[in-house]
Amino acid sequence: MLRHLAGRIGQSAVVLLIMSFVVYGLIGLMPGDPIDLMISSNPKLTPADAERLRRVYGLDQPLLGRWWAWLGAALSGDFGHSRLYARPVLEVMAAPLVNTLLLMGTALTLSLAVALPLGVLAGTRPGSWFDRAANLLAFAGISMPVFWLGLMLIVLFAVRLGWLPASGVEAVGGGDRARHMVLPVLTLALAGIGQHLRYMRAAMIETLRQDWIRTARAKGLSWRRVVLRHALRHALTPVATVVALEAGALFSGALITETVFAWPGMGKLIYDSVMGNDFNLALATLLLATAVTLAANVAADLAYAALDPRITWR
Repeated sequence: MLRHLAGRIGQSAVVLLIMSFVVYGLIGLMPGDPIDLMISSNPKLTPADAERLRRVYGLDQPLLGRWWAWLGAALSGDFGHSRLYARPVLEVMAAPLVNTLLLMGTALTLSLAVALPLGVLAGTRPGSWFDRAANLLAFAGISMPVFWLGLMLIVLFAVRLGWLPASGVEAVGGGDRARHMVLPVLTLALAGIGQHLRYMRAAMIETLRQDWIRTARAKGLSWRRVVLRHALRHALTPVATVVALEAGALFSGALITETVFAWPGMGKLIYDSVMGNDFNLALATLLLATAVTLAANVAADLAYAALDPRITWR
């Protein structure tokens, strides 16, 4: 187990190293650079000043040399300064990362808490009225555009009823963050319930058709025990894969939802950094999403062994 875990961590480190070069190269190939933006904003800068600034910032070096210098600084904890915010990159990322963790973590937890039990019940009663109702709920959640759902919730609960704030993180003067989270969390949770419910239902139906389920029933085990103690653990395996793949989106934020509700999270930060040619900030945020996705896949491997005793890592 430990050997497999060490191997997976090593593979993830190699992938992250390769992705850092790829992302660094793609950002470097974008039209314009920070010096060009300085020149456009200050016409008094001469070509000589531009060349001097490029030497100061190392932009006159080959791409591989610049990436190597950045990697050495990043391994020591220095990800550079953000051009847009004029602060260290890690300091800029701190608040949006916390906001995204609160928003996306709460939405994912609520989505799974609703979708998994409904998926199990629907999977044990295929073709019943409950199964049809669950399918209708799932298709509705998958079909509704997130931006439209968010706007409708704002119109209903913020404009018409006046129960909840329409946007922002906190009220003027601070506090009251929980009320500001309700609408964006509800939007993301409703969008995710349909997807998770469909996966759980399909996995449960497939599991209950297995020969070993019929054998367990033939031995006299109750239907409830077969479902909860045996079938459920097996059916959760593909769902764990789906949740692990969503981890990258969890940390990179939901740009559309954050825009609709003016929520300052990682999605908006990544968008602003890329559009503003803030190389250091864009690189750090994109690599964070990559690292979290890799870590979630390693965690999914561990979850497989916990859910299915037949899986052993050597």
